[in-house]
Amino acid sequence: MLPMYIPRALLLLISVVAASPAFANDPLVSVGKLIFFDPALSEPAGQSCASCHQPDTGWSGPTSSINAAGAVYEGAVHGRFGNRKPPSAAYAAASPVLHLDPEEEHFVGGNFWDGRATGWLLANPAADQAQKPFLNPVEQNQATAEDVVNKVCEGGYGEQFRAVFGGAICNDALDAYNAVAQALLAFESSAEVNPFSSKYDYFLKDPKRYPLSQQEQLGLELYEREDKGNCAACHPNRPGPNGEPPLFTDFTYDNLGVPRNPENPWYRMDKAFNHAGSGWVDEGLGGFLKTVSRYAQRAKENRGKHKVPTLRNVDLRPAPDFIKAYMHNGALKSLKQVVHFYNTRDVKPGCERIKDPRPGKNCWPVPEIPENVNKDELGDLGLDKKEEQALVAFMKTLNDGWQPPEE
Repeated sequence: MLPMYIPRALLLLISVVAASPAFANDPLVSVGKLIFFDPALSEPAGQSCASCHQPDTGWSGPTSSINAAGAVYEGAVHGRFGNRKPPSAAYAAASPVLHLDPEEEHFVGGNFWDGRATGWLLANPAADQAQKPFLNPVEQNQATAEDVVNKVCEGGYGEQFRAVFGGAICNDALDAYNAVAQALLAFESSAEVNPFSSKYDYFLKDPKRYPLSQQEQLGLELYEREDKGNCAACHPNRPGPNGEPPLFTDFTYDNLGVPRNPENPWYRMDKAFNHAGSGWVDEGLGGFLKTVSRYAQRAKENRGKHKVPTLRNVDLRPAPDFIKAYMHNGALKSLKQVVHFYNTRDVKPGCERIKDPRPGKNCWPVPEIPENVNKDELGDLGLDKKEEQALVAFMKTLNDGWQPPEE
């Protein structure tokens, strides 16, 4: 996989945000937060950005029962669903603009699982991404950008919005809609969403004062070993050249051989939205590239590839029995299951079971898209049960909100 790439200006922003709690009081951040949590910005009203991106679940899907099944969330209109699980909004603002690395010939950057929030319009993928759910009929279902702008400008924080962007901002719908995106970007770049407050962050600052447990340390070693977990190949865990905290993603795309999630409600959506019905296949990045003329010839080689997510907050949950969904389609239901899948996917494929495969059976459904499956870095890692458990223990140290023991 590619080495981590982050624009220098964005690295500076991240370091400032992480170091300055006062950034949360910035008027632009405050307006962005109000927009993020505003349920009035859908049609009908009731769905906000936070409806699919809650803080206590790592800024991702907030409902255990949904995560346990199809993992895709219902939009503002009853009965309308998207096709993928919500990715985490945390640390997403660090993703660079989507581009083709000229040396590796891999795509890097963008937001959404398929990269379609490229950053080509507003110079940051998170800003591009922020605008799309408002107008998506299976999400917030606003008819036009002007409808969104009117609700923001006429709502309870309209004066704050104008104070930040100028008194005339609401006179031009396009300018105001771009301002909405910039406000959301500011909030999603803030220390509230990106606190860098995990146990691992404390460990990096002072490993003697904040040591990992023996099991967690073993997990870290396996995480970095190329002949074992090899997780760091796609989820780099070392600080940047100037001490920047790691983001645990290289922002690339991969086909992990994930099977279909048969409970995905998208398969049963009206054909006005899902023309292929139950035969729909998620082509990921390749599907998006087909729509971009200068990259269309690269669509086939990227078919089935999805964005490498950050592992920060990978196991953050509000209660021990809360179920989180993993992979782009939510096909896997626990971090333990994810590690077991990476370890044994190619040992005995072809099983029809998907939920909680029995220990020792190593039996997995076939990949949704068998081409382009990454078999170099996962599939048969040779980890024993103790090593799998250690990797899970280490990844749990990546959850924000860790409190050091009293000294």
